[in-house]
Amino acid sequence: MELLMEFEIKGGDFLNAGESSGVIKEYLKKLGLPPAFIRRVLIAAYEGELNVVAHAYSGTIAFYMDETKVKVVVRDKGPGIPDIDKAMEEGYSTASPEVREMGFGAGMGLPNMKRNSDEMEIVSEIDKGTEVTMIFTIEKG
Repeated sequence: MELLMEFEIKGGDFLNAGESSGVIKEYLKKLGLPPAFIRRVLIAAYEGELNVVAHAYSGTIAFYMDETKVKVVVRDKGPGIPDIDKAMEEGYSTASPEVREMGFGAGMGLPNMKRNSDEMEIVSEIDKGTEVTMIFTIEKG
């Protein structure tokens, strides 16, 4: 699978949150992929990007693609996730009060990423960071 794009993400940069996933969306639209497929990739990529902004010091979002699949890998340098099963529960959040006041941190990021991807894997190390890999099978038609 070929790496097509990689973006740097800064922790706390809510002003630019969503730019990377927007570029990915436009790329997929130019390829003429079905809108429902693009929407799933966009939602998952955006949620991943926002998780880096809200919870980590910095990170990257990488976009890979071949004829049959899209892969989005979100890596961050941050506190890590102590309990991945708990973090996957809808509504569970470790977002700061400041992040919540901005309207983020509702605890739907990881669940939305899983719901919209065909496969998802989370690897996290405390005080190091987290890597989330999502695979989307390209729908024809």
